[in-house]
Amino acid sequence: MHFAVAGIEVSPWLPPLVAFGISFFTSMGGVSGAFLLLPFQVSVLGYTNPSVSATNQLFNIVAIPSGVYRYIREGRMVWPLTWVVVLGTLPGVFAGAIIRVQWLPNPSHFKLFAGCVLLYIGVRMVRDLLNPKPGSKAEAEKRFQALVTAHRKKAAQSREPLPAVRVLGWNLSRVSYEFYGERFDVSAPGIFALSLVVGIVGGVYGIGGGAIIAPFFVSVFGLPIYTVAGAALMGTFVTSVFGVAFYQIIAPFYPAQSVAPDWMLGLLFGVGGMVGMYLGARCQKFVPAKVIKWGLAGVIVYTAGSYVIGFFL
Repeated sequence: MHFAVAGIEVSPWLPPLVAFGISFFTSMGGVSGAFLLLPFQVSVLGYTNPSVSATNQLFNIVAIPSGVYRYIREGRMVWPLTWVVVLGTLPGVFAGAIIRVQWLPNPSHFKLFAGCVLLYIGVRMVRDLLNPKPGSKAEAEKRFQALVTAHRKKAAQSREPLPAVRVLGWNLSRVSYEFYGERFDVSAPGIFALSLVVGIVGGVYGIGGGAIIAPFFVSVFGLPIYTVAGAALMGTFVTSVFGVAFYQIIAPFYPAQSVAPDWMLGLLFGVGGMVGMYLGARCQKFVPAKVIKWGLAGVIVYTAGSYVIGFFL
């Protein structure tokens, strides 16, 4: 099948199949999988036009709602955290789109930068998993996991879902919530600043930003992966909607480049991602947090390595 905007030939069954496999695992960590689809499109399919960024964001728009629906239905959406992420990433997405088409039509240099950022996050996650810090934090995490296990057993016996997240309060400085009896408190300006930077990265490469936001939530802010996944996915969805619209609007101003998304290719990726993300979100609560963290760290380190090594080859 020929995709005119992308300028490639590919079997129509391949995009949804690849997207399904990626999204099933990455959605458990609050990541849509777009950051892994990008190197697949560039390196495997040969899709190197600037419009690949918009096509990646189109994948997010189609795929993410199914996963977000599961998190909302199970009461695991921290809405104040979600809105801070959205407000931070939106300005960055617009700036990133302009940077992509104006100054980075060839993404090799920025891929090196993105690879270094992801490598730092991945290595930090691996270090924390291999050498957990002793003391109160380790004991709190152990106690927290025991609470989650106890509530799961109670829910299984009663066959009634238990409310997982309870927002305690939020303002311009802090966001506080309770998850299975454990309290978490995070800086709203810190989340906003991180989201702004991530929005620029997402706007340039169409990766949504969940690949960066979710690990930072876990490793830097100390939030449980079970509560940040929904917020990261929802933030990625909203910013992707505006990102695709913005790429489509500015496309006429760059007639010499392919800027607007390849709608057919993006929809095929999105359909596969939609199914994979729904099943991944549904299965997340049955997978230990440590397994999810290891999986997320693994794909981040692998992707970062491919970006950095590819720059020098």
